[in-house]
Parts: sequence; C-alpha cells; structure tokens
Amino acid sequence: MYSMTICENVLIILLVSTSQRLQSPMYFFLGHLALSDIILVTSIAPKMLDVIIRGGSTIPYVGCLAQFYLYGGAVCAECFLLTAMSYDRYLAICRPLHYISVMSVKLRYSLIISSWLLSFMLVLITFLFVCGLDFCGSNVINHFFCDFAPLLELSCSDTTGVSIEMIVLSFPIILLPFLLVIISYVCIFITIFGISSTSGRQKTFSTCSSHLVVVSTYYGSMLIIYMVPYRGHSVPVGHSLTVNKFISLVYIVLTPFLNPMIYSLKNKEIQSSVIIYLKDCNKKTVFNGRRK
Repeated sequence: MYSMTICENVLIILLVSTSQRLQSPMYFFLGHLALSDIILVTSIAPKMLDVIIRGGSTIPYVGCLAQFYLYGGAVCAECFLLTAMSYDRYLAICRPLHYISVMSVKLRYSLIISSWLLSFMLVLITFLFVCGLDFCGSNVINHFFCDFAPLLELSCSDTTGVSIEMIVLSFPIILLPFLLVIISYVCIFITIFGISSTSGRQKTFSTCSSHLVVVSTYYGSMLIIYMVPYRGHSVPVGHSLTVNKFISLVYIVLTPFLNPMIYSLKNKEIQSSVIIYLKDCNKKTVFNGRRK
C-alpha cells in the first residue's frame, strides 16, 4: 500500500505538471494535495513497517521529534489545502461567471504558499512545547509513530499547558477549516438544488463529489482524535489508544492511498491524461526502431 501510495501520488504530480488538460485551479490544488499525502505517509509508513516486521523498533529522540513535526505539518497542510479546494468548488459552481477572474493565478499561489507556511509555523508552536518537556520515565511509545498523545504519556512534566495549547491550536487548524468547508458545501448544495434538470444536478454534483468524499473521511477521523477532550495525561474520553491507532491509520495510510483513486475514478480528464502520458513514455523508449 505504501509503494502504491507513492506511485499514485507521484503520477498525479507528474500529470498536473506536464499535461495541458490539467491546468485548471482544481488540478493545481490536487497536485499539492498529492505532495502533502507523500510527506504524510512517508514520515510514518516506513518506520511503521519496521515496527510491524520486527515486532517493535527503536527511534532516536531527535528522529521522533522530526517525525512528529513532519507529520504535523503535512496534516495541517492537508486541512488547509482541502479548504482551498472547497472554495475553488464553491466559486466554480456558485459563481461560474466570476470563477476565472476571482481564482486567478495570483490567488492560487497565495492560497498554496499560505497553506504550506501557516501549517509548519503553527505546528512549530506545538513542537517547541513538546521539546520543552522532560522525558525521564518510560521510553516505550504505545503507538506506531510519535503522535502527540503517546509523547505526552512518556513525559514526567506537567502536560496540562501543552494539552490546552494543542486543543486551542486545533481550532484554527482543524475546526475553522472544517467550518469553512461546511459553509462552502451548504452554498454548493443550495445552488445544485436550484438547478431544474436532474441531469444538470447530477453533472454539477459530480464535479465536487470526489472532494466531498475525501473531506468527510479525512476530517471525520481528525476531529475524533484531536478535538475530543482529554482526560488525565492524554487518553481521550470515549476511546482508548487502541482505537486511536486504528483511526490514525485511516488518515495516515488509507486516505493518501485512496485519494488518487477517488479523484481519478470518474474523472475522464485525468484518465485520458494518464493514457496520453503512458503513450508518450512508451514512444520515448524507442530509438532507431529498437526498443531500449
């Protein structure tokens, strides 16, 4: 699954970068979403596979913090990118006549740059708080990666302030983008229901159905893990760390694996671009009539 995830998302990035068919803002955002998926799954999956194969593994303190920071930055970036994509769909469906003028090249790059910069800057705050903790007790992480809650379990410091800081930061990182996505889709659904023909409604809805599926899966798991109140050190009320691990697998492994499939399943432009790209690659392997 990890190998397939990398191949799928690299293919999406190559297609968006090279295909003339995929130069619209939606595919521009999709290419960056694929990049965030690669960073997310690569920061976790290789070490997780080592843990599974060996029945346990070790990681240096610096490596654990680096994994935590890269993972957090990729997760935040994905939240902001999904929000930008929902705004793009809102403009395309609710304000089609103004779409090209509003979603200009300048706005696209502004949304992308701000998404990446803001993500890693916000995660840096939590990262510095975690670096300030003392770890003098057990060094066994009850998880398959260095997530926030398992790291707090290892600390012998007072983690109340860090936990409160994490909940506060969850609002601009998770809750606010999620609310913006909901507002965008409320406006989209109102516009769709206002279309008189059934075929017109279906065609319009198909342009945002893939994004809606990805948003529901991703934000659903994220809200359960990071927005549920914590009790004691870091065990969420209502679910154990074992359940936490399974939910984490959804957005760390399953979502990056399924995203390219979901976006490509009913998208004829991506499918045709893949065929053209493969044909071009096949032509490049021929030299002087002999296949290299």
